[in-house]
Amino acid sequence: MPAEGPRGAELNSRWLTIVGIGEDGLAGLGDEAKQRIAEAEFIFGGKRHLALVASFANGKPCPWPVPFDAGMSDVLALAGSKVCVLASGDPFFHGVGATLARKVKPQAMHVIPAPSAISLAAARLGWALQDIETISLHGRPLDLIRPLLQPNARILALTSDAEAPAAIARLLTELDFGASRLTVLEALGGPKEAQRTVRADAFDLENINPLNVLAIEIDSNPQARVLPLTVGLADHLFDHDGQITKREIRAITLSALAPRRGELLWDIGAGSGSIGIEWMLAHPLMRTIAIEADPIRAARIGRNAAACGVPGLVVVEGSAPKALAGLDTPDAIFIGGGGSDTGVLKAAIKALRSGGRLVANAVTLEMEALLLAQHTKLGGDLTRINISRASPVGSMQAWRPAMPVTQWSWVKP
Repeated sequence: MPAEGPRGAELNSRWLTIVGIGEDGLAGLGDEAKQRIAEAEFIFGGKRHLALVASFANGKPCPWPVPFDAGMSDVLALAGSKVCVLASGDPFFHGVGATLARKVKPQAMHVIPAPSAISLAAARLGWALQDIETISLHGRPLDLIRPLLQPNARILALTSDAEAPAAIARLLTELDFGASRLTVLEALGGPKEAQRTVRADAFDLENINPLNVLAIEIDSNPQARVLPLTVGLADHLFDHDGQITKREIRAITLSALAPRRGELLWDIGAGSGSIGIEWMLAHPLMRTIAIEADPIRAARIGRNAAACGVPGLVVVEGSAPKALAGLDTPDAIFIGGGGSDTGVLKAAIKALRSGGRLVANAVTLEMEALLLAQHTKLGGDLTRINISRASPVGSMQAWRPAMPVTQWSWVKP
């Protein structure tokens, strides 16, 4: 029956319908979803989805182009027509719905979701969604899972293909999580649904359905590479040549930088990349551009970023201030190396957005003099950081002070 009343009129005025379809195909579609598909003049989706609705669809089938057009130009060109987009499961859980929502106002869309593969997996396993970690590794680096590898954690991961579960098992084994229990849930909701379980270090499953969710129950040993949830990661978690902001100084520095959700950091003179990496670990939406002149260190930053689960960190090889030209406007800037070079501090101050934070650390007298001058001119906070560590002196222990660090932090008006 056609929708009636004010709510029905509102739905009928929306030119775009997004329908979620599960592996159960037509059996899982309600009457409203079938009606919207039947009324559509144009139907977009993958070939598999289009085939599922071919028996009652009247509109023109429009397979997604290869490569996929994230700009949705073909769909947008039909605005005003009756358009239906078919999606897997919940269109707004790492799906095409989120892509379309960046282009189409909610008032122009009507969405009929199906359960996501993650929801179905949780239901099969009896796992409470609010108590577990979820992640999409579909078309994304497997390294993104590293920060989630915590003792006794439960993780549900969307994968890309049949090979991904084995690749994740190898990664877990390499990181000393080999005793973890892996359950591959295949073709959830459909007639070919299957579920198989194996230890990560004994993974031998074959003929895995490309449509799968991997459930992980973490079991770690004392040597496992666990990334702590606080700032100030141990120095040994980073590959470095000594050019690294040490753990205690790094924790104080990140506190001064005050990361906020979705912000961009410039890490100038990044060295090992430790500051920018920990900035990104604060939240999945954080971004870092690491600027490093030394090519060996620049390559090392990329490896460190992947090893710490933030492979999206961008490395710019070059010297500031020249290398700063054309970069996205930062919300915060850290200067740890090369800050005393001509024009670096001035360029950083100019590039920072209003309300942005700048933190600069000095161990040399030359850099300290620059920071003192800027503090006199612009204000902000000056902090002197002294760290001492106990170390052997003969048969006894004594304090050995590290080089003191002068830190200037400033918020741009």
